[in-house]
Amino acid sequence: MDTDYLAFHANPKKPAFQPPAGAVDAHCHVFGPASEFPFSPARKYTPCDAGKDELFALRDHLGFARNVIVQASCHGTDNRALLDALTASGDRARGVAVVDSCIGADELEAMHAAGVRAVRFNFVKRLVDNTSWDDCLRIVDKIKPLGWHVVVYFEADDLEEIKPLLRRLETIVVIDHMGRPDVAKGVDHPDFQAFMALLGEHDNIWTKVSCPERLTRQGPDYTDVVPFACALVEAFPGRVLWGTDWPHPNMKSHMPDDGELVEVIPRIAVTAELQQCLLVDNPMRLYWSDAG
Repeated sequence: MDTDYLAFHANPKKPAFQPPAGAVDAHCHVFGPASEFPFSPARKYTPCDAGKDELFALRDHLGFARNVIVQASCHGTDNRALLDALTASGDRARGVAVVDSCIGADELEAMHAAGVRAVRFNFVKRLVDNTSWDDCLRIVDKIKPLGWHVVVYFEADDLEEIKPLLRRLETIVVIDHMGRPDVAKGVDHPDFQAFMALLGEHDNIWTKVSCPERLTRQGPDYTDVVPFACALVEAFPGRVLWGTDWPHPNMKSHMPDDGELVEVIPRIAVTAELQQCLLVDNPMRLYWSDAG
């Protein structure tokens, strides 16, 4: 792995907060192992191995029942590690793939059978090269017959630029990590209020209230991030998801304890009803509605 890459926490605490039965970690990754699933030659970073066995052990340790595994940029459009993990999960995981616009219907059908239910478009410039909107729209046309949705990753400074594309996506759209707001500005700043307004105007747009470790300016207490996630959970209780983001790729400030991240949940979803929506009802409706 890269010399400045931080490996995931080796011994996360057992959280005191107990997720409701059937809870879903709706944003996590698998990396390699590289000897079996090599990383993309075009990757912008090289992580440590973080395979399905470690992920599933963490799921059980934290008290979750299921995972949504998101293809990360270091594997590019080679989804083999993702598909292997989905197959091994025994229907306890669903996937978000990264594909190119040339993908065929047969390959998409095979991914669907394995448990993929969405594609991801990454617009974070330090992680990927330029993403063509035309390619994105071609991909959306191909996944519509499967009932898949789109996961979009961008940073707050790019929201205005990307809004026209978001409004053209005729699927459910899930925005990663609250659109990565600058939490130093506060929830009342026009930037975050524009993000809230976007969700208010478009019923098909969801968001993940995840990754306080990426957004905080104060460190592992994450007090500066909690108001942002809390505002979204309260305003859009039926369109929010939560995930660990394990194994936390490209963290530079600190490597979070995943047990401590779970302890943040009751601070952002302050009632049992909101926790049920966030951790069970919403991800099950989005990813497992066709199960059985």
